[in-house]
Amino acid sequence: MKRMQKGMSVLLFVLFLFLIGCSQSGETNGENNQSSGENSSTQGEDLKIGMSFQEMNNPYFISMEESFKDIASSLGAETVVADAQHDVTKQINDINDMIQQDIDILLINPTDSEGVEEAVIQAKDAGITVVAIDAQAEGPIDSFVGSKNYNAGYLAGEKMAEDLGGEGNVAILDGIPVVPILERVEGFKDAIQENSDIEIVDTQNGEQQRSKAMSVTENMLQSNSDLDAIFSVNDGGALGSLAAIESSGKDVGLYSVDGHPEAVEAIVNGDIFKATVAQFPRDQIRVGMGMALSKHWGAEVVPEQVPIDVKLLTEENAEGFEW
Repeated sequence: MKRMQKGMSVLLFVLFLFLIGCSQSGETNGENNQSSGENSSTQGEDLKIGMSFQEMNNPYFISMEESFKDIASSLGAETVVADAQHDVTKQINDINDMIQQDIDILLINPTDSEGVEEAVIQAKDAGITVVAIDAQAEGPIDSFVGSKNYNAGYLAGEKMAEDLGGEGNVAILDGIPVVPILERVEGFKDAIQENSDIEIVDTQNGEQQRSKAMSVTENMLQSNSDLDAIFSVNDGGALGSLAAIESSGKDVGLYSVDGHPEAVEAIVNGDIFKATVAQFPRDQIRVGMGMALSKHWGAEVVPEQVPIDVKLLTEENAEGFEW
C-alpha cells in the first residue's frame, strides 16, 4: 500500500510540473549560470539542482533550459547549468564542479553515454539524485526520460516509403553513435525494409552538424545520381542537406527527426523537406524533474525509463508547431 501511495504521488507531481510548465516563461543566461528562484514554495527551499547539457548551441536544448529554469523558479530552487560543448571531458569536469557545489539533484544530458559513467557514479556516491534526459547515461542513474527514438525513425521511414510509392533509392545521413541516434536509424531501416522495392544505397556520417552534413550530402548526390530521398538523424544535419539539395537542383526528398523551427518552416514553405518527426524537449524536462524530485523527496520507486511520444510533422500539420 505504501509503495502504491508513493507511486501515486509521483504521478501527481508530474502532473503538477506539466501545469506549471504551461503557465511559466523562462530566461536563458548561458553556461554555468546560477540563479536563485524567488517563490513562496517551501519544498524548494535550500534545494540546488544542476543541469549538464551536451550542447546549448541549439534551439532544442535552449528550450530544455528554459523549461528547467521555469520549474526551478516555481520551486524556489537554485540552479547550476553547464554546457559540455560535445566534450565528454568537459562534461565530467562540469559535473564534478556541481558536486563540489553540493547540488541535490543532477539532470544529465550526456554527450557520451558511456563516457559519463564515472561522473554519474561520483554524483551518486555524493548522495545526489541523478536523472538522464534525452540520451541514456551509463551508471547508477535513478531514471531516464527520453523520446521514443525508434518510433521517430520508423515514422520518418514510413512516410518516406509512402511518398515514394514503395520504390526508389534512398540514403541515410547518420550521426554520432549514441543510443538515440542508433535507435532512429534502426526504426528507419525497419520501416524501409517493409518495402522490398526501396533500397538504401548509401550511409554517411554528417555528425549532426549543418556544415558537415552539407558537405557529406554533396558527396552523396554526386555518388548516387538516381537518389530519391535522404533520411537525416536530426534536423541540424537535415538543414545542411537541404542547402546541398537546393544547390544541386535535384529532386531529392528530405526526412528527419527533431522539430527544429527552421525545419518546420522549410516543410511548410518548400517541397524538398517533406517531414520531420518532432520531439518534445520541454516535456522531457518536466517529467525528468518529476522523477528526480519524487526520488529526492523520498519515493522508494520511480520508473527506470519514461518514454516521451513523438509526432510526425508534414506540410499538412507542421504550421504553428513549436517546442
